[in-house]
Order: sequence, then structure tokens, then C-alpha cells
Amino acid sequence: MIGPLAGVASRSLFVFDPETAHGLSIAALKTGLVPACRLAADPRLAQTVAGIRFPNPIGLAAGYDKNAEVPDAMLKLGFGFTEVGTVTPRPQAGNDKPRIFRLVEDRGVINRLGFNNEGHDAALARLTARRSASGIVGVNIGANKDAADRIADYVAGIRKFYGLATYFTANISSPNTPGLRDLQARDSLKALLDAVLAARDEEAVRYGRSVPVFLKIAPDLTEEGLDDIAAEATAHPLDGLIVSNTTLARDGLRNKVEAKETGGLSGAPLFRRSTAVLAKMRRRIGPALPIIGVGGVSSAGDALEKICAGADLVQLYSCMVYEGPGLPAAIVKGLSSLLDREKVSSIRELRGSRTDQWADTKL
Repeated sequence: MIGPLAGVASRSLFVFDPETAHGLSIAALKTGLVPACRLAADPRLAQTVAGIRFPNPIGLAAGYDKNAEVPDAMLKLGFGFTEVGTVTPRPQAGNDKPRIFRLVEDRGVINRLGFNNEGHDAALARLTARRSASGIVGVNIGANKDAADRIADYVAGIRKFYGLATYFTANISSPNTPGLRDLQARDSLKALLDAVLAARDEEAVRYGRSVPVFLKIAPDLTEEGLDDIAAEATAHPLDGLIVSNTTLARDGLRNKVEAKETGGLSGAPLFRRSTAVLAKMRRRIGPALPIIGVGGVSSAGDALEKICAGADLVQLYSCMVYEGPGLPAAIVKGLSSLLDREKVSSIRELRGSRTDQWADTKL
């Protein structure tokens, strides 16, 4: 997608096609043209989730930094954590261009990229080069489009990045790799989790530490599909869920031209659906298992609503296309102000306070 420089100089990147603009934003971050943000630490925003101490609950979702080129630059923008990928074992070009579309009136984006990335080895080299750096960097792993055994590709990702990842995300929810979402079906999901978590446990013995594994799911699941995922998630030693990826739905869009493009919709139009699915999943799994809420977050109010719906942490990406690189810092500062208003000593006190309301939402 476009990346975090949108909004600078009157949305100067909008003169470029979205994929070119995305590349330019990565290049700018590499050269340091985007200034770092100085945020005072607010202990009320810090919390431990899946054994990891997060300085604040706002993270960069996977999809922007696919090849682990700028994780530290993104952390300097105010994010409490960042997630690289999705990375696949072998490099792949992804789907044909054009494959990214701005829906400016709706503050949304449609993409059908198809896990375009440089592969495990390229990402590994970059993460190895920064291994002495601080900061929470998760690795989002996926399968090649033409993989003979997709589950084996996820296992390969665990083994490849185990010594470098703060956490893993198994992404089975992209709509742009044919058949990938089939891994959300109960029998397939059980096989995936069995294999991935067994690999994690083996690597934990080798490295002397257990790296958390999250599962990223789609927002287009049926109630029965949510039941199946909740059952398998709670039956396995999974460390958490990420809810959600992009949607195939096109409800209520004002843009009727780009809305016809195939691919996953993200940005502001995804907020309601993704938040409802988050709450439905929280209701199913109970209070213990962590959830990272993703989809349509463009303000501190949006982030807090995800938390009130049941999220422990929140990720964003597409809304930076429209709000610019100052968004993560603005949200973190805004959350501090909202905690002042609510007179609470920790943001965790608000988690799940509106789960039932959101879980009752009809999709």
C-alpha cells in the first residue's frame, strides 16, 4: 500500500500510483528523512501480553514492511511494536499490477498483492543485521502460492526466524492467495497448529526460550467458522489471535469504481466489521487468551474502542495512508488523554468493557 509518508506536503505521494508511493516511503524511512518521534513513556499504557512487555499498545500491522527493511524506523515513529512480513520461504512476485487501489472518499484501500516479498533469506539477513537493536519486532509468516505443502512453509518460517523474532504471526487470512483461507477450516487449522506449535516447542528447547505464536484470522468468517477457530485456538497452546485481515465485503462504500476491484479492503471501512468479529471472538475464547485488534484504526478513540471490544493490543497500517506518519504518536498521546478522562491507572482496566455490545453486532 502507500505507506506512512502520505499526508506529508499535501499528500504529495498521491501523485504517484500506490505501489510506487509505497516504495518511496520505504526509501525515505531508510534515509532518515522521516523524523523520529519523541514520546514520553506513559506507564499506564504499558502491559505484558504473551510474556512480552509492550511499552504502549499500538503496533504496525504486517503488510507495510514486507521485507524487514525498516522495523527500527517504524518504531521511532511511536509504535510500541512492529510486525514485518508476510514472508514466504521463496521469493515471489505476487499478483499482476495494478494491484493496489485507493478509495479516497471512503479512506480505504483495496489490495490484491498476493504475498509479494523477497523470501526468507532476504528478511533473515536484515533482521540478523539489527539483532542487537532494541524494540519488539514480530515476524508474520506465510506460504508460497505454489507450495506443495503449505503447512510445511509455516513450519519453515518458525525455524528460520526463531532466533530473531519477538513473536510470530501465522497468517492464514489473506484473501489474495487462492485457497489460503481454507486453512481456517477446523481440520486444516488443527493440522496447522499442531505442526507450527510443535516446531515452536522444538526450537524453544534449542534456544532456551519460547517465542509466542499468534494466529491471524479473516473478518469474513461465519459464526460457525468463528466457533471452529475458537475451539482450536483454546485446545492448542496458542499465544493469541490477531483479528483481523482485510475483508472481501464492500458494504456502504461511496466509491463505486475502485470498489469493483477484487482484493481485500482495509482502512476506515473495515473498522466496524473487524471490531465486531474481535468482540465475537473474545466472547468465545474468554478473557485469558490475548487478542490483537486490527482494522480501520485512525484515531485514539478507534484504538480505545478496539480495546473496549476485547483487544489487548492494536495494530494499524492502511489509515496511515490518509493520516500520515504522525498517526502512531498522535494515537499514543491521545490514549494518555483518554485515560486522564476516564481516571484509570492502566489501559487494561478498560479491556472488554464493551465486548457484549460489539459482539451482538449483526454482520
